[in-house]
Amino acid sequence: MTSPAPRFHPLARLLHWLMAGLILAMLFIGVSMVSDLSPRHTWLISLHKAIGLALLVLVVVRIVTRLLFTPPPLPAELPRAQQWAAKASHLVLYALMLAMPLIGWGMLSAAGNPIPLHLPALLRHDLQLYAVLRTLHGVLAYVLFATVLMHLAAALVHGLVRRDGVLRSMWPGR
Repeated sequence: MTSPAPRFHPLARLLHWLMAGLILAMLFIGVSMVSDLSPRHTWLISLHKAIGLALLVLVVVRIVTRLLFTPPPLPAELPRAQQWAAKASHLVLYALMLAMPLIGWGMLSAAGNPIPLHLPALLRHDLQLYAVLRTLHGVLAYVLFATVLMHLAAALVHGLVRRDGVLRSMWPGR
């Protein structure tokens, strides 16, 4: 009888799937928010801010979890270039998951807008800085979307083509 393939810690799996859902929601809310000037616009902005703050807290918890609980190793037969790509793409995902809410918070600060939960402003009121951060936030949203699509494609290749246990290691449940 073979032992089961190594899996991510249950907290890591929970955070992964919770954040995946929230990030996808944020991407769609963000697109809707900038193209919708109906009465829903204010509600979408409020929802975007709330989920952004939740994601900021969750990504910090996720980084701590990743440092505390070693992830399972990639399959030994995976080519070195693909192992490097997997590690690099995870670093990019973590960087984007941390940067996006921080840039959003900075954007609110620079615009002089109220920040949810009465959090302090990160930056001084400066409309030129706001414009730069807003552009950066939008560009990085597209980069995040593309990175998520590549992550999903790689997961499907591991699960459906290679069948090497990588997708199973992050799958929820037993």
